This record gives sequence, structure tokens and C-alpha cells, in this order.
Amino acid sequence: MSRFPIPPAATDRIVAAVDALADEVVDFTCDLIRVPTVNPPGEVYEECARVIGDRLERFGFEVDYPVAEDRPEHTAAHPRMNVVGARAGSRSNPRIHLNGHFDVVPVGDGWTLDPFAGVVKDGRIYGRGVSDMKAGIAAAVYAAEAIRRAGVKLVGTVEVSGTVDEESGGWAGMAHLARTGRIKKGVTDAVIIPEPLNVDRICIGHRGVYWFEVTTHGHIAHGSMPFLGTSAIEHMGAVLETIRNDLMPRFAERTTEVPVVPESARHGTINVNALHGGQPLGDVQSPCVAHSCTAVFDRRFLLEEGFESTRREIVDLLDGMVKELPEFRYGLRDLMVVEPTRTPEGASVVGALGTAINGVLGREATLVASPGTYDHKHVARIGGVENCVAYGPGVLEQAHQPDEWCEVDDLVNATKVLALSVAELAGVEGLS
Repeated sequence: MSRFPIPPAATDRIVAAVDALADEVVDFTCDLIRVPTVNPPGEVYEECARVIGDRLERFGFEVDYPVAEDRPEHTAAHPRMNVVGARAGSRSNPRIHLNGHFDVVPVGDGWTLDPFAGVVKDGRIYGRGVSDMKAGIAAAVYAAEAIRRAGVKLVGTVEVSGTVDEESGGWAGMAHLARTGRIKKGVTDAVIIPEPLNVDRICIGHRGVYWFEVTTHGHIAHGSMPFLGTSAIEHMGAVLETIRNDLMPRFAERTTEVPVVPESARHGTINVNALHGGQPLGDVQSPCVAHSCTAVFDRRFLLEEGFESTRREIVDLLDGMVKELPEFRYGLRDLMVVEPTRTPEGASVVGALGTAINGVLGREATLVASPGTYDHKHVARIGGVENCVAYGPGVLEQAHQPDEWCEVDDLVNATKVLALSVAELAGVEGLS
């Protein structure tokens, strides 16, 4: 799609409008933090969707609430409700979509502040999900509002959505919007997802994901005579050792050309997300050799590796152990596969954001890719919209941390960048 240069007078008006509403965007961020949308299990999603939808309606958007009723995670206790607002210009297209997920991860330990109080202190907003990514949602909402308050009339349509479950895959959130045609090639011209990748960086994609489960099978025997059995736990220990000694050194030899950050994430990685074997935890003691042990692995793979070779590497490793270890038996179950994504070179959304970042911050934007996935995968793979990036306030390393924070200045600057980018992509028709 094309870009439409913004008249200097419109740029000045938009920047001034964001400065004038800075306190409002901070307050709205705090309002969102105070709705504890913890996932799992998906608490108070409907309440948060309504908070966002009510604000969008006040700002002249037509709002609806798509519910992913066909998803198994949608229940009466935890409905998967999303929110989408649209405000048309003189024409329906270009159609620019700003999307943020409003679910947050569990609090965890180590907090010194109330994680859901929405505290502003020393130029920072604190709270669970402020960086990832309720500040981003607030920036999107108020970027669109700044354009309206500035009296800048757009040619195209601006949309803002708040979606669920990104932290657990996004299948009831952005994937649902894409499956039902709300995000669709030929309808949606550009998508910006205000994830916390730092205020001067544009994220053009992410590594791939292969979550899988390995179960080793042993032979049960009395715990006082372990020599009569085969321990599945010991065999899982051998799996972990082989991964550490044989597989991980191979990862270090492969480096992607995609600008993944931090630098160490330019290699493939593998993490053990969960591990359990033998008797149930917390149960009555049982003197038995473990006949079963299960581990869940999180393998992040590079664009150059691809999924098929990534999975084959795991199968070959396990099959090799069958040959080397007496009585080694295993089961492999795929849990989730996400292919890597990368925004095409020369994409208009990258150019518009780069121009806005330079104008607001006075420095060139840096192109990066994310070590983890985000909803870009659904926009590109299901919706077919390649003109998509992540850009928003917040520091990447703050995501999921105790005492999570976002700088107020970054929030305000990101709001300016988003507003100017939307105006350039949608086109300015005139000033009122």
C-alpha cells in the first residue's frame, strides 16, 4: 500500500494534541491495569473489553464485541470476549488496524508494589501488564483520539482492537478476528501491534515456536529393589543431558540473519517448561521405581531452520537414544507449532513508523525481531496481511517481571508515533 505525506500543519496539530492529552493516556493505562485480566484462566475479560469499548465509543468509534464461542477455552465463567472499534474517514480504505492484547500473565513473586493498583511514581507507571501491553493499548486508543482532537480528517478508516489470550497463543483473540474476516487481506491494509519493543524500535517479526511433550517409559518395580525396574526419570535425565551436550552446541553454530533481540536470541533455544515423573507430588509415599516421566519443551527456532527440520532433529535425537540405551522407550506429542514471521522489505508500515520515530525522537528507528511470538503470526498466517509490525511503549525486558513498569515519557512519545503513522498510512483529507 501507499504512504501519504502528512501536511506539516497536521503534524504539528497531532503532536500538540498528544501533549494536551498526556495525563489522560496515563490515567487510562492505570484504569486498564486495575482490571486484573490474569491468564490463565482469563479473569474479567468482559469487564476489560467494556472499559476499552466504552472509551472508543466516547471517541466516535463504532464498537462491537466479538466472542470466540467456538473455542474450548470460552466458558460461562471465563468468556473470551474481544473488542473492536472502527472509525471511518471519507472512504473505507486504507484501513489501518491497531491491536493490543489485554490479558496479562500471573503476578508471581518479588513485587514491592500492588500489581493491580496502577501506581505512577518517579515518571513510571507500575503494574502487571503495563509494559506487556496495557500501555500499548492506551497509546493506540489515544493516538486515534489525538488525530480527532487535532481536527485532522482522515481519508481511510482507523480500527482499534483489544483481544484476549495472546499470552497463551491468541487463538480466541487475534486468531478469532482473523478467522472471522475482521483482519483480512484485501480488507485490512496495515496492522500495528503496540508490543513493548522499546520506543525507538520497529519489530518486523519473530522466531518460530515448537512446543512438544516427551514421555519416557520405564518398568515399575519396588523402590527397595530398583535393579529389578527401569527408571523413566533416569531416562529423562539422559534426554536432558543429550540435549545439553549434543543439541545446544549445534544451536550456537547457527545464527539468523533476522535482527532478533537480544543478541543471544539470534540462535535457536530450548527450555524445559515442565517436568514430572513417578508418584504424584504431595501424595502418600509410594516405594516404586518411576514407570513414567514427562517433560514439556519450548523450542524456539530460526527462520532459516524451519519447522520440519526442527522437529526432525528432536526425533533423530530420541531415536538415537533408543539405539544407545537399553530399554529406552519414549512418546512424542506436538503441543503447538508457530512458524516464524517476517515483514516484507519496503513495507509501508515500516516506512511510516520510521518517519514518525525520526520526527518525534530525533533519531533513526532500529529494526528488530522478537525472541518470542506475538499476534503477528495470526495476522500474517490466518489473515494474510503481511503489512504488519509491532511498535509500542515499554521495555522488552520488563515483560512478565515483578514491579513491571513503563516510562511515562515513552508512553507519550509512542502515542505520538502511532498517531503520525496512522495519519500517513490512512491519508489526511483536510483540517477542520
